[in-house]
Amino acid sequence: MKVAYLKEAMKIVVKDDAKIPEISDDQVLVKMEYCGVCGSDVHFYKDGRVGDVAAPPDFVLGHEVAGEVVKIGAAVKNLKVGDKVALEPGYACGKCEYCKTGRYNLCPNVIFFADPPVQGALKEYVAHPADMCFKLPENMSTEEGALVEPLAVGLHATALGGVGLGSDVLILGGGCIGLVTLLSAKARGASRIVVVDLYEKRLNMAKEMGATEVINAQKENVAERVEELFDGKGVDFVFETAGAIATIQQTPYYVKKGGTIVLVGMAAESMANYNFHRLW
Repeated sequence: MKVAYLKEAMKIVVKDDAKIPEISDDQVLVKMEYCGVCGSDVHFYKDGRVGDVAAPPDFVLGHEVAGEVVKIGAAVKNLKVGDKVALEPGYACGKCEYCKTGRYNLCPNVIFFADPPVQGALKEYVAHPADMCFKLPENMSTEEGALVEPLAVGLHATALGGVGLGSDVLILGGGCIGLVTLLSAKARGASRIVVVDLYEKRLNMAKEMGATEVINAQKENVAERVEELFDGKGVDFVFETAGAIATIQQTPYYVKKGGTIVLVGMAAESMANYNFHRLW
C-alpha cells in the first residue's frame, strides 16, 4: 500500500512500499478515504516537532480520518464490510487510574495516531480496534466523517470551559478548530461569539456559521475592537484555537474578571512567556 512519509521538515515522500496490515479478532481493516490536516501535523511538517516531541525518521502524519471497512475481525459484531466509519484516533489501556475513573483521554499508555512513536494514518489502509470505529449515518460522507474528530475537540473545549446560555465568547483563530468551537459554543447557547483571524476567507466562513462579529487582525486593532464590542468589561470565555504563541499571550488581556480562558491550540514551541499578573 502507499504511505506518505515525513522525511524531514517540509519534505513528504509517498512510497508504495508497505504491506496491508493484518487485523486481530477485535479489529477492522479500514480503507482510508479522507484525512484532515491538523495543526499538529502542520507543526511536524513545518518545524519537525511539536513542543518537546520531535518527529522520528520516516514519520507518518494524520489522525482526522474516515473510510470504509473492508475486513472485520472474528470477534467484531458492531460493524460489517462496507460500513463507512470515522475513527477515534487514540485508544487507551483501560486499566490505569485515568481509564478507571472515566478519563481515558489522559491515559499515559494511550496509542494515538501520529503521536510519536505511533505512526499516523496518511496511508491507504489502517488496522484499528472496532470499538474505536464509529459507523457514519447513511446521509453523511466520509469527507464529513473526517471532521468528526476536530468537532469533538470543539465540543470538549466548550464543555471544559463551561459555556452556557447567554455567554459571551471570543475565539482566537478561525481555522477548523476555531470554527467547530464556534459551532459548539452556539449549540450551548452562547449569545455573542466573536472570531479573530488574519484571513478574510476564514472570517467569512465564521460569519456564515454563526459568528455575531469577526475581527480581521491584519486590518484592525484587536484589543480596541474587543473593548468596544464587550463594553470594556472583557469576555466571559476566551478560546485560543490558533496554536500560536502570540495568540496564547493575548488571552489574559481579553478575558473578563472571573472569566475563563481555554487553551485549545498546540504551539510548535514548548515554552511561552505569559502575563500572569493580568490574571492575579
